[in-house]
Order: sequence, then structure tokens, then C-alpha cells
Amino acid sequence: MHCQPRYKGPVYIWSKNEQNCLLCDELSDTPQPICTSCETELPWLGDHCQTCALPLPVAGLTCGQCLKEPPAFEQVIAPWTYSFPLDSLINRFKHAAKWPYGRLLAELLAQCLQHRFDEGLKRPDALVAVPLARKRLRERGYNQAAMLARWLSDSLKINCDANLLLRIQDTTAQQDLDAKARKQNLLSAFALMPGAQIKGRHLALVDDVLTTGATAQSLARLLIGAGAARVDVYCLARTPKPGELT
Repeated sequence: MHCQPRYKGPVYIWSKNEQNCLLCDELSDTPQPICTSCETELPWLGDHCQTCALPLPVAGLTCGQCLKEPPAFEQVIAPWTYSFPLDSLINRFKHAAKWPYGRLLAELLAQCLQHRFDEGLKRPDALVAVPLARKRLRERGYNQAAMLARWLSDSLKINCDANLLLRIQDTTAQQDLDAKARKQNLLSAFALMPGAQIKGRHLALVDDVLTTGATAQSLARLLIGAGAARVDVYCLARTPKPGELT
């Protein structure tokens, strides 16, 4: 008795299937659904702050805000600035459940991170998704940061730990607030899960966009206070100026 039917025809292998570029709809010349031309024209992050990745006019500098108030996180890694067409791709993934866009961007972010690891960036012990407010999770049906973290975990072979952080308060949407209000909005918004294993670990927070860094700072402070050895931040994009974009 055979569990599977006999089939002698060609087998469809999705990973070797030719794909069209998600931006221009032309046949992609790369393994991902984006052609070389469109990938080149993405808003790649140039010179930036060595800590928070804020775009700067000169390389190798630390921005004034990080010098004045050093954040709890060690370093932000982001391939792009939050501008066209990347902002559209992220918003379609985040708000319209266009998951192929998120998967594509996660694969490109993974390539960027692997390059940085090869250059000496320390690999974290685990990836940790920024938790989503319960109300927003119910409305949206998924946490885009958690999806990014799982895809990065698969590509980079780094554990994704979903048992560390909780969002215990449904706060006002961050995009509706200025930098000062964002910090106030996040007071007591997060907590550690019971039994969370944090002490001595190098953790990397995963999110889609870093704007003022208020969320990353709040979570990093919580993790460092619980004994984490280091906290980095991995995200798709960094806004050009805090408070201007979400």
C-alpha cells in the first residue's frame, strides 16, 4: 500500500520558479522577486549615526541626541530610509496584509545583516519582535514585527524568542504623537513575560520602522535592566528626521 499517488511528471519547485519584480512587474534577474534595477533604486541608507542610524551628512559620526542621551540599545541596523517607494511597500505589508512585500524586504534585510556579521558585527543570541498592542493585533490579525523576526530567523539561523516581552497597555498610535509624547506614551507599556530568560544574553529587537527610537529605547532599557548583556535593533527603515514620518 502506498501513501502517496504515483506521479512521473515534472515536479514544481517554487524556489526555482522565475518571478516577476514586485515593483516594476518585469521578469526578475535575481533569486528574489525584485529586479536589480529596482533594488538599486531603493532608498538605501547612506551616511548615518553609528548608534541610532539617523541619516547624517558625514560618515562615522554619532548624532547629537545619542551623544547627549546615549540610548540603552547598542546599535541600530537599517538598510533603508523610510521614503518612496519603500514606505509604500512597508505600508502595504503592515496595513493591507500584502505579505510578499514583507517577505521580500526581510530577505534583503537578512542579506544586509549577514554582510555586517561577516564584517565583524556580533551575532545576537536571539531575535525579539517588538510586541503589538492587543487591540491593534485583533484589528490587524498579525504582528508585522513578529513576521519579520521569524523570516530573519529562518534566513540567518538565529533563534527567534517569543517568550520575553509583553505589551501590557494599549497605547495611542505612535504616529499620531511628537517625540516627547511618544516617550510619555510608552511609560509602563511593556513588561517581561513570567520566567523570561534574559540575563547575560545579547538580544536584537526587530521592527519595521524606527522613527524617534522611543519604542526601541523603552524595550532596550527594560531588557538591560533585567540583565541583558547587549541589545541591538534591526529594522527595515529609519526615518530621515525623528517625528516626521512613521
